[in-house]
Amino acid sequence: MKTILAAAAVLALIACRLTAQSTPPLTLDDCLALAVDRQPALAAAQAGLAAANEAVGEAQAPYYPQFDLYAGFHRWQKRAFLPSGLSLPGHPAPERVGPLDDWNGGLISRVTLYDFGERRAGLDAALARRAGAEADASTMQAEVRMSVHATFYALAAAQDLQTVAGKNLTRTESHLRLAEVRHRAGAVPEADVLRMQAEVASARLQLIRAQSGLRVATGQLNTAMGRAAETPLTITVPPVTPPPSDQTDLGALIERALAHRPEIRSAEKRTAAARANVAAARAARAPKLRADGSFGWNDTVWLPNTREWQAGLSIDVPVFDAGNRVRRVARTKADLAREEAILENRRLQIRQEVWTAAAELERSWASIAANETGVRASEESLRVVQERYQGGAAVITDLLDTQTALVRAEASLATARWEYLAARASFDRAVGGSP
Repeated sequence: MKTILAAAAVLALIACRLTAQSTPPLTLDDCLALAVDRQPALAAAQAGLAAANEAVGEAQAPYYPQFDLYAGFHRWQKRAFLPSGLSLPGHPAPERVGPLDDWNGGLISRVTLYDFGERRAGLDAALARRAGAEADASTMQAEVRMSVHATFYALAAAQDLQTVAGKNLTRTESHLRLAEVRHRAGAVPEADVLRMQAEVASARLQLIRAQSGLRVATGQLNTAMGRAAETPLTITVPPVTPPPSDQTDLGALIERALAHRPEIRSAEKRTAAARANVAAARAARAPKLRADGSFGWNDTVWLPNTREWQAGLSIDVPVFDAGNRVRRVARTKADLAREEAILENRRLQIRQEVWTAAAELERSWASIAANETGVRASEESLRVVQERYQGGAAVITDLLDTQTALVRAEASLATARWEYLAARASFDRAVGGSP
């Protein structure tokens, strides 16, 4: 069993080293640039923005005249209905007309002159939806950047945890050799050697788990960048810097977030679009004034030469539609109330995000110093216990306990450093900046 675990650890370590040698390391900025180029979520957001742009053009079209060309052929026959006693001189009353050929073609144009603001409201709604799509695209970009930050720091933490596991395995193997030497000298029982052998096997398992976590974190960062999870990847980690000094005034930070977060702009524009839809629904209940005209030819031959034309004005007055327009107004009002509630809820969420992000940033920065102190104390404690065990003044349990405490402190410090950088990126994102 010990041989199998050792072989698995060696193979995993060789695979990691080969991967590191085959690809140049990426900085955080490199990863962000790759995400911009490759992330499908950003392409989807841009497609949504393009659709919103086209919807604006679609809403502008009713302001312009519509022109249609038409052409057709019909062969028809109809029964003739003539008043009683009416007939053609010298001919009996015809029972039918036709069959005849009917060739026609021409141009038709129509334009709405006045509709009590329905077109204006539709255009306002389309413009608001386009602004909302722009804000959604900005939101998606910020979310992708935040995801890259989080997975990048998670990979950095996984690398450090693998280093901690490797150091722990080296220390445990050193302690096993020490126990074996003392056992051969008759200073300790064989139980100490067996106990250390079990600890070595456990340390190898921890290293294997750390290497597996490193591969998982690599796949997560690749996915955040829009690449296949199995793509070889190594990173260059940034230094740990102190938190920003302007985070103390939470009130100002919250107001900044409410003014700059794209989610707020998106919700505001969606509310404006819903308000415009209410106006459009109300305008649909009003009369509409239209102008129309047509010009063409109609005859019974292939090239008709009988010209026909018409031009005029018409007014449409809604009278009865089984409550369709009334229900449309009620529905759009309900949609508006929903969007207003979503906007208010989004404001509350962002306030809570800023509050939480500031607290987490402060906690993670303070935890670095606390963990550094813990590592130094654990290292010194292990050094003392090693000397005492070597001199026969301590038992194997003391050595294992202090070693376990050191491993825990080193792992906690490794995690704290990258948790702080992730918390800082989350804080920047929460206050409306760029993580």
